[in-house]
Amino acid sequence: QVQLAESGGGWVQVGGSLRLSCKASGSIFKMYDMGWHRQAPGMKRESVALAFSDGVPSYQDSVQGRFTISVDVPKNTVYLDMRDLKPEDTAIYYCAATFQTAPALAPDTYWGTGTQVTVSS
Repeated sequence: QVQLAESGGGWVQVGGSLRLSCKASGSIFKMYDMGWHRQAPGMKRESVALAFSDGVPSYQDSVQGRFTISVDVPKNTVYLDMRDLKPEDTAIYYCAATFQTAPALAPDTYWGTGTQVTVSS
């Protein structure tokens, strides 16, 4: 019964910035990774940024140097700081995370319902 809730999306001008947040709640025993994905109109969902409990973040090439992902592990919260936004960044942004919900269970992946980011010129 893990739930992910995204927030922070909106309509911004080219070159602007936004901070997306995703808070996980429910029966969470251990977090393994959290990340952000996006789906633009007519396109398939793509990975934007991934953060791991033990490792360095990974970014989609198109956002490298502009987006920064960070995780607050005790709060089960992931952030995406987006700078220098471009029209091609327009998409629904989804939060996803891999959690173990009990000691005897294998980790599983959970998804939020998304938040809209629109970058206009």
